Amino acid sequence: MALSKQDRRTRIRKRIRKVISGTNERPRMAIFRSNKGIYVQLIDDQAGKTLVSVSSKVKEISEQKDVPKLEQAKLVGKLIATKAIEKGISAVVFDRGGYLYHGRVKSLADAAREGGLKF
Repeated sequence: MALSKQDRRTRIRKRIRKVISGTNERPRMAIFRSNKGIYVQLIDDQAGKTLVSVSSKVKEISEQKDVPKLEQAKLVGKLIATKAIEKGISAVVFDRGGYLYHGRVKSLADAAREGGLKF
């Protein structure tokens, strides 16, 4: 019996999370992608705290009309990089959340790298 898309993503996500963990100096950059938006958080797993979070629903991005999802992901990547650098975070551990490194996930990651984050 074949796995559904959700079950496959959950299995990959668990496999990734066994290896990846975030610290205060190098937090985990976790991505969640839905049909309507994209969300990213910088998480300190040792303390169990979210240090920085940005989504495509924030005012700066959602005010712009008729922006394709790929461009929204780029804007979210740039915004998370600037907020992280303001907090003194320059290096992160990338957690793609079981999604393929393609499309919106890739454009968000590339924009975050251009913004100054290292991963």
